[in-house]
Amino acid sequence: MADTTARALQVLELLQSAQLRTVGELADRLGVDERTIRRDVARLADLGVPVETLRGRYGGYRLALGQRVLPLMFSTEEVIAVFLELAQAQAAASAPGLAAQTALSKITRAMPAADAQRIDVVLAAMTPTSQHGGEAPDPAVMLTLADAVSRTRSVDMRYRSRSGALSRRSIHPYGLVAHAHRWYLVALDVDTREERAFRADRIRTVRVTSESFTPPPRLDVRSRLLELFVDAPYRWQVVLRVRAREDRIREHLPASVARLVKLDDGAVDGAPPWHRAEINAESLEWIPSVIVALGCEVVIDGPDELRVLVEDAAVRMLKAAGARSGRMRAPETVRPVTAPAS
Repeated sequence: MADTTARALQVLELLQSAQLRTVGELADRLGVDERTIRRDVARLADLGVPVETLRGRYGGYRLALGQRVLPLMFSTEEVIAVFLELAQAQAAASAPGLAAQTALSKITRAMPAADAQRIDVVLAAMTPTSQHGGEAPDPAVMLTLADAVSRTRSVDMRYRSRSGALSRRSIHPYGLVAHAHRWYLVALDVDTREERAFRADRIRTVRVTSESFTPPPRLDVRSRLLELFVDAPYRWQVVLRVRAREDRIREHLPASVARLVKLDDGAVDGAPPWHRAEINAESLEWIPSVIVALGCEVVIDGPDELRVLVEDAAVRMLKAAGARSGRMRAPETVRPVTAPAS
């Protein structure tokens, strides 16, 4: 049955690549007799494919004029790649589109049962965290990782760092998470005993071992990924006190960038509460612009290098506004505030 279906799809592909195909030509191309070709064409017609029969000396088969049929001759790897892209697009959308859902269903029905089951495993291991699409890593790597997640099996992998250095890692994979244009693997590095977030597109090879592991109880891989981002050992540890509602702060300092701690419940006069924002950053240059964008009272608790950057930025802004040198004030006295101690 599988050979019959595959041959019928090959007939469809040949019909789409030419205006007309004779029965003899199709039979020669596929190495079968003409009677078999006629049965294959009848099978396509039963499936709703618009095949026309032209009789006579120069007759044969063609697709109905103006009609095209989506080619279905995909390898398993190609189907997986398409499926992953559609699944991610659907997961990232705030309201999954009917077209994406229909495409996913059609692909699932067209796949062999074993491959469809593997796809279910992939989707169960994937978690979206934002409304952005993601870079598509190697589908074979994603399938292997998803299989390891579902069976709680250890994995040996070769990983390329940001600098391009290759290393071999033994890990316990917890889950695959799509976030801000990339796929990440949340896992425990067995050698260092530290939880890590690995970029899936940097995983070069992966192999599932026979060793099993027990994941942490009630693990939310989405939340854990954001925590790993916030706790990343970057060069600078920044602490700000910000007087604004949490949703306002999160517009500029998302959960993957800053940890927020509420310091009070706000003033009696309706002023918003104070929050402490803790940020680990490789560079400080982007933070002054975020402070300006927040548009509220902000106190810098550290580091001193950030205060210098903000003061310099304030001076440049006053100059840009055309302020006379006699009227320019030190940045720290432009807007005095009283904030709870951190």
